[in-house]
Amino acid sequence: MSFFRPANVLMVQYAHYHRDRRNIATHLLGVPLIFMAIGIMLTQPEWGVADRVLTPAWLVWGVTSLWYLSRGNLLLGLATVLVNGLLIASAHVLAPMAAPWGLQHWQLGLALFVVGWIIQFVGHYWEGRKPAFVDDIVGLLVGPMFVVGEVLMAIGLLAQLRMAIERQAGPSR
Repeated sequence: MSFFRPANVLMVQYAHYHRDRRNIATHLLGVPLIFMAIGIMLTQPEWGVADRVLTPAWLVWGVTSLWYLSRGNLLLGLATVLVNGLLIASAHVLAPMAAPWGLQHWQLGLALFVVGWIIQFVGHYWEGRKPAFVDDIVGLLVGPMFVVGEVLMAIGLLAQLRMAIERQAGPSR
């Protein structure tokens, strides 16, 4: 399967694994937590570049942002890039908070990563389906886009995408 499929195709495919509202709710918490946890683990080392601090976390955000923006749905791509950017910025704020607890930044990130995945697996238990990435590794990138898309659809945006998802994957239940 191609890594570079359009957002609408990816969202429909991902939705096939996520029709139970409880599972979707766990993803609204678990997916951002996982993304932020990865960001926390990647806040070091720091490099000074043009009077700014660059970290591996910001590099990952940049590369993934290009991918989201190139999937053919500008609103969904921009919103995902914005949310992920806020999560990476939060990761840089939270990483130093590990020290007072006697932890390294990566240990805090790893703990939050595990908690995020536990939340995800509870949702998939309720759904009765395995996570989408088991069948298609690109699902790991689609997760943040799906969460953002669910929020946008809940507030009345992306109506055509919602119709495509419900027509092909069925309504949420």
